[in-house]
Amino acid sequence: MKCFSRYLPYLFRPPSTLLSSSCHTEADIISTVEFNSTGELLATGDKGGRVVVFQREQESKNQPHRRGEYNVYSTFQSHEPEFDYLKSLEIEEKINKIRWLPQQNAAYFLLSTNDKTVKLWKISERDKRPEGYNLKDEDGRIRDPATITTLRVPVLQPMDLMVEATPRRVFSNAHTYHINSISVNSDYETFMSTDDLRINLWNLEITNRSFNIVDIKPANMEELTEVITAAEFHPHQCNTFVYSSSKGSIRLCDMRASALCDNHSKFFEEPEDPSNRSFFSEIISSISDVKFSHSGRYLMTRDYLTVKIWDLNMESKPLETYQVHDYLRSKLCSLYENDCIFDKFECVWNGSDSVIMTGSYNNFFRMFDRNTKRDVTLEASRENSKPRAILKPRKVCVGGKRRKDEISVDSLDFSKKIIHTAWHPSENIIAVAATNNLYIFQDKVN
Repeated sequence: MKCFSRYLPYLFRPPSTLLSSSCHTEADIISTVEFNSTGELLATGDKGGRVVVFQREQESKNQPHRRGEYNVYSTFQSHEPEFDYLKSLEIEEKINKIRWLPQQNAAYFLLSTNDKTVKLWKISERDKRPEGYNLKDEDGRIRDPATITTLRVPVLQPMDLMVEATPRRVFSNAHTYHINSISVNSDYETFMSTDDLRINLWNLEITNRSFNIVDIKPANMEELTEVITAAEFHPHQCNTFVYSSSKGSIRLCDMRASALCDNHSKFFEEPEDPSNRSFFSEIISSISDVKFSHSGRYLMTRDYLTVKIWDLNMESKPLETYQVHDYLRSKLCSLYENDCIFDKFECVWNGSDSVIMTGSYNNFFRMFDRNTKRDVTLEASRENSKPRAILKPRKVCVGGKRRKDEISVDSLDFSKKIIHTAWHPSENIIAVAATNNLYIFQDKVN
């Protein structure tokens, strides 16, 4: 289990809380984490509408261990709070999702979304500035053309490196309900945005028009029985996408079949065990995240208590089921009362699809090795994440005598939760968001 039993931590905090370790506002809470396709950049979004981009340190011969460290590269305000006057609704600035586009030139591009609007951002570097304008003086003021007696050739002068973030496209006015996910297609020309009842397909070059490809809204809203919880494009087949529902089902759709994909190509759902039926069954079966494997062969879904791996060629039952925190099954009543049962945990694959990771409570996160069937629980906290210290596995004691290194299930802090995680596309480097802290752990380098 070397690939995830010897992680070293790094800790980052948003700019507004760098000076204070105990004080943070609601706006500082991290709401999404995403590596780009090379893993050189890592973006986080928060409830205040900000996007912070971290860049990986280049390798140094003098300090080879610094290779894994990430430093702040750019920070910008992606979304602002708005107000829908027609519906008398406030639109939060919170960043729900970030998705990177593949790098085509020196600049980087990413999509960020709040509840209603998706934006395409360009992040670029500038280390030269033009000087010697004819119609402007050195202060930027416009000169009187009558005073110009000679023409100058502007020149580019070196300057300190500046990273600029500029909005290139704004995709808006297409969603009645809250956007919960966005996904870039493998053709790199289109992307989809998903809300509770509809999925829209956009062209990255066209902002005033989108195509509705899934619509599950009933004619009578009183007949509504399920909502869409997440959606993602297939990593290699640009015509295929998948979406999950609050009823625990996953639908695979093929856009070649029809323009409106209300009829799915494949339907994945595990029959419920009647012996486990309870008042909370429908709530805990709701799928909070769905992810294709990098190979495109498998699907991973996360519900409240488990992570399931599905083979695209087998719809009848999941290939693998992993218990994330089964010790909470007896606590569902209190979790319902404090609304924790509605938390939407995400899940991620490692670069080779051999290990999966997802979050839990008490700032715990879980990893499962698909080959060895071994698992581990690790904790992301300031107390036990000193730089260069190796993380120790944690264990939860359900009942009986508690050992020294175990924590009782009754002592778990449900206000501390790992919802958002990300895994480097090719290396054992993970990013874990714990409230307003971002932890980056890397496999130990001997």
